[in-house]
Amino acid sequence: MILCLGEGLVDLICERPVRSLADADSFSPHFGGALANVAVAAARAGAEVGLAGAAGDDDWGRWLAGRLEREGVDLRYFELLEGELTPVAFATFGEEGDPSFQIYGDAVRIAVESVRPRLDEALAAADALVFSSTTLATPAEREVTLRARELALARGARVCFDPNIRPNRWNGDAAAAAAASRELVEGTYLLRANRDEAMALAGVDDPREAASRIAEMGAELIVVTLGEEGAVIRGACEAEAPAVEVEVVSTLGAGDAFMGTLVAGLAERGWDASRADEALGPALEAAGEACTRFSALD
Repeated sequence: MILCLGEGLVDLICERPVRSLADADSFSPHFGGALANVAVAAARAGAEVGLAGAAGDDDWGRWLAGRLEREGVDLRYFELLEGELTPVAFATFGEEGDPSFQIYGDAVRIAVESVRPRLDEALAAADALVFSSTTLATPAEREVTLRARELALARGARVCFDPNIRPNRWNGDAAAAAAASRELVEGTYLLRANRDEAMALAGVDDPREAASRIAEMGAELIVVTLGEEGAVIRGACEAEAPAVEVEVVSTLGAGDAFMGTLVAGLAERGWDASRADEALGPALEAAGEACTRFSALD
């Protein structure tokens, strides 16, 4: 099983471009959260995948769990917590399709704290661990995440890491997020980053050079997504592929769709890193499809 460690929440999306949240007149609910999105994308691509996290034991939490279950995501390590409210994110989009969020609740804290007592059991069942830097931002979250990574490495599971640098999780300090992510490169099977994240990790201004530098830092595979330019792979496999041409409605969840589909493709190929190029095309197609709607995956 591919185990995704991290947040699930409810995205309440205004499905038309607006200048600000104050201009929105209606919102539609969709499942969300980076790792929940990755899990769903991997499941849709045919992988056996589970989400380790939590939501509140309320109507929204049951709504979220029901949709994840219908997508085929294993919820053995996903808990509905009594006394917690399921986090929600109000999402709006400008004319260019870039999302802005107003988030209520701490989805990452809820997810990580719930998994702590079940880490050994969850990692014993995993062939791969997928996580992002969003669960590294506070000491308590970092402790759990690093323990999960340690268990995965000790048991021979592939560690798949998405730096996913979000300055709001780091009190606006993107450099701290990059530094924490850089410490986890060595021993990583797959590191997936966008253009800006890769350059921040490598300390260079060219994304392709950044990919090569990160591979030299100890990642077996480094995949850098380049938006309209597609993606590049460096490390145990070297390849490039163009993006799929689509009419962009929003960019919400495109990176998550890419990551989930890519990990599923690697699992299908027995985690043979030399065949990573074969998984790149489907991942780019999934990312392109995600850009054709306001929600991440549905």
